[in-house]
Amino acid sequence: MNLTRNFKSVALAIAGVMILPGCATTGQANSKKQADEPQYAVTDVQHGKASWYSIRTNRGTKTASGQRLCDRGATAAHKTLPMGTKVRVTNQANGKSEIVTINDRGPFIRGRIIDLTIGSAERLGFRQRGVVPVKVEVLGHPETD
Repeated sequence: MNLTRNFKSVALAIAGVMILPGCATTGQANSKKQADEPQYAVTDVQHGKASWYSIRTNRGTKTASGQRLCDRGATAAHKTLPMGTKVRVTNQANGKSEIVTINDRGPFIRGRIIDLTIGSAERLGFRQRGVVPVKVEVLGHPETD
């Protein structure tokens, strides 16, 4: 019986290590652009309100793209942008920005243009407020010199 319990513990630890990389963030929220950040071409700019969502508020980890939703991930939901599109979201209240990848559909509340993961909301400084005005810059391929 003790051997079975140890086996289950090891199996859970291995599963956790395998899932963890999927929750890795793609970057930190910045108030200023970093020198090592790729210089993307901005193809479109949208202004509106952003909100956040999480595994709990989404009622699970399923996203429209088939990827697992991770609360700490730098991902977002948008109504029309293609899956995999990278966007720079800037919190207009404090100037913090983060590049996220679109992997879900939403938001489904009128007046909101993007839903970020709760982790991105924390890094952008609006988890407590819930909804903030943002600028969303749709990014093309990195520019090369």
